Amino acid sequence: MRDEDIDFSDSPKITPSMFARAVVKRGLVAVPPKELVSLRVDRDVLEWFRARGKGYQTEMNALLREYMQAHLEKKG
Repeated sequence: MRDEDIDFSDSPKITPSMFARAVVKRGLVAVPPKELVSLRVDRDVLEWFRARGKGYQTEMNALLREYMQAHLEKKG
């Protein structure tokens, strides 16, 4: 059977966050645990992220990581 012949019409849509939780991590280096910090953020910024729903802290972390990596690349 070819890939294009598979009928996925009755399969639920898989979101990126669902896929990320389903990935088997055999043989990969474990992700270090996150550090709990107290951080002062402008109220409107925090409200905007919270309004995006569950996972807003993970999203904030991802954006900070992208910012960090962009600045590391400039130096490197």
